[in-house]
Amino acid sequence: MARGAGPVSASPWPRRPKNREISVGAAIQQVLIVDDEPDILELLELALLRMGLQVVRSDSVAGAVRQLDAQKFSLCLTDMRMQDGSGLDIVRHITEQNLDVPVAVITAHGNLENAVAALKAGAFDYLSKPVSLEQLRALINSALRLPVCRSRSDGAAGELLGDAPAMLQVRELIARVARSQAPVQISGESGSGKELAARLIVAHSARCAQPFVPVNCGAIPEHLMESEFFGYRKGAFTGADKDKEGLFQAAHQGTLFLDEVAELPLPMQVKLLRAIQEKKVRRVGASEEEAVDVRILSATHRDLALCVQQGKFRQDLYYRLNVIPLHMPALREVREDVPQLARALLARIDGSGKLVFSDAALQALAGYDFPGNVRELENIIERAVALSDGVIQPADLQLRPPAMMEEVAVPQGGKYPLTDYLDRVEREAVLEALRQTNFNRTAAARILGVTFRALRYRMERLAITERDVSNET
Repeated sequence: MARGAGPVSASPWPRRPKNREISVGAAIQQVLIVDDEPDILELLELALLRMGLQVVRSDSVAGAVRQLDAQKFSLCLTDMRMQDGSGLDIVRHITEQNLDVPVAVITAHGNLENAVAALKAGAFDYLSKPVSLEQLRALINSALRLPVCRSRSDGAAGELLGDAPAMLQVRELIARVARSQAPVQISGESGSGKELAARLIVAHSARCAQPFVPVNCGAIPEHLMESEFFGYRKGAFTGADKDKEGLFQAAHQGTLFLDEVAELPLPMQVKLLRAIQEKKVRRVGASEEEAVDVRILSATHRDLALCVQQGKFRQDLYYRLNVIPLHMPALREVREDVPQLARALLARIDGSGKLVFSDAALQALAGYDFPGNVRELENIIERAVALSDGVIQPADLQLRPPAMMEEVAVPQGGKYPLTDYLDRVEREAVLEALRQTNFNRTAAARILGVTFRALRYRMERLAITERDVSNET
């Protein structure tokens, strides 16, 4: 092996095929493996055969292209460097010809640039040499789950409503990035639907049936971050009376969504970068690392590139998270979609189905700037439902004039987005009313001056349960 250690580790090999993992469909899956070194091809073929797969070998880029054009494959696994070209040439051919074949690239150990380049070109995932058998199995099983998850998620993108060109582009990009394991960095203003975009990516991906673990990076105290992300061993610190898994372990084989990732302190950014690159984490108090199979999606309302320039965010982590950027447009940028969104939200909030918007109300909404985006539109409609007697009029919307919006757009101190601040105030008001009435929602709605239906919807949106009330009590 002229280029160093062989690509597959974690021997000895199992004595017989382990077909339990390959359970997608009745037909035997066929995989194309590409490398110009016969011994590496031999090792890869042996590993795949013992997983119950059929294998076709190619020792060149040109030969691989011919094979891809001639027959159907469930997966292509290619080395990055070969005598007649690069694995990127194969990735680009599959992308340009619109072939329905996930492709993974094997890169040299520590060569992050090649891995990122492959993902940007359209690769499903990458593996670093030496490839562990565990990581190889995880990648293959994820790739072979794609057709099943795609059929389960048909129509899921319909949850992201709107026909404006910017929204159509978002839906198209979601469908494309869902087919890979590449990290996606979702940007956009607060309330623009970043978490919804992340959930739709997962719904269309090979990880659709696996855990989706969202975490607000700004809500975890700095001194607890390492143990929250990576877990800890019993006795690691005072109060650690048992082993505890972290967010990475909870998201194993699934997706970890890092919301407000710009809020991570620099020391934690270093640890996160290593976990993403090595696909391994070390629990606090543990002596060994453990492998984790996690796809990373991240989001922030900040300009992450500007944070890098200001020295508040590591450049290497930025490039690792921002492999595929996805921008969620502000609601004022897709005004033509506001009536459609408003009607859909009204149907969800008003259980009776009797309320409707007047033409004047829809015109008022279409002309409003929505500094809080879709989340603010939702709040406005909730208020209108409580105030209206059948037909929602402009007065029921209580839209703020532009001058007033400028005055209250950020609470005093400038620490929080307005919509987040309002959600916290509303949550505390609802909790206080429920505490006073011992969780009697009818009485609580009367105290708050809203209908029972409006209170129930608010509780669902703010994730308020009886346990929250009893805990606070």
